[in-house]
Amino acid sequence: MSHPSRILITGASGCIGQAVTAWLLEHSNARLLLWLRQPRKLAAIDRRHPRLELLVGDLRQPQRFRQQLAHVDRVVHTATAWGDPDRAWAVNVQAVKDLLACLDHRRLQQVLYFSTASILDRDLELLPEAEQWGTEYIRTKVTCLRQLMAHSLREKIVAIFPTLVFSGRIDDGGSCPTSYLTAGLRPFLHWLWLARFLRLDASYHFIHGTDVASVCGHLLTTPHQPGPQHWGGIHRHVLGQCPLTVNRTMAQLCRYRHMAYPPGVGLHHWLMQALVFLFRIQLSPWDRFTLQRRHFVHHPVTRPESFGLTSRFPDLETVLSAAGVPQRGRLPAADHGLRSCT
Repeated sequence: MSHPSRILITGASGCIGQAVTAWLLEHSNARLLLWLRQPRKLAAIDRRHPRLELLVGDLRQPQRFRQQLAHVDRVVHTATAWGDPDRAWAVNVQAVKDLLACLDHRRLQQVLYFSTASILDRDLELLPEAEQWGTEYIRTKVTCLRQLMAHSLREKIVAIFPTLVFSGRIDDGGSCPTSYLTAGLRPFLHWLWLARFLRLDASYHFIHGTDVASVCGHLLTTPHQPGPQHWGGIHRHVLGQCPLTVNRTMAQLCRYRHMAYPPGVGLHHWLMQALVFLFRIQLSPWDRFTLQRRHFVHHPVTRPESFGLTSRFPDLETVLSAAGVPQRGRLPAADHGLRSCT
């Protein structure tokens, strides 16, 4: 960069926020404004770094930091909320609108807005079912994206759609926060001895938080350029490695854990429906849609190699190793105080 940019990172204590911050501290001379609620969660970076300024407060009160926001050049918006419908709307929709209103539109160069790949179909178009049947989190992400499509800043906005995100370790060791996906490895691996007998025709993408940071860092430290455009000019990137099938994943997990991968029983749709009925499992319309869809793949996907960089975690084996999953034997003990990915 020709001069030190001022970059705002919301949700800065989450796994993506901390990974992006660490990347920028190492690879740029930018001054970073970290908007967060709990500074004690900044385990992966030194909060006393001279290029850091902490904005401690709720995203729903941007007026508190109006002076700082007016001098921001770029924004990485990772903060989000789910669970409570009112809070999800306030954080995921209204707060985004209020944040953009506090920025100097003449000075602002770029906004990286984090959404979720769950709202997109294979061709990166919005899923009608996401808006119709989605959870409060899914619906608010669709609503916010539609509002950004019509915003006066839309040419400066890059929509980022992560797929399944790994980060941290299953024992919560190390400094990087543990994502919900990585934390979920522990209970799943305890049932691997049984799950390996099942087969499911499904596929997905994943990406590691470190590789997300690499892509975002590249976008933040190069001139803002037009990319693939849909939705009225908003650029978008679905972040993920090459797709994996569920059955191949099971085979790789068994090989990594030195377990046999025997012939299995197919989990056909009719069988899953029967199990739902037999065990009286309550499914929402969105749950039923995702069970029927099964193949969560997108084209094209963006990864570090898309920009001539190298993925640190390109495959499942490197992810499992970084997460502290032993190749055989018992799993390590975990601290149950989960550090969130967001």
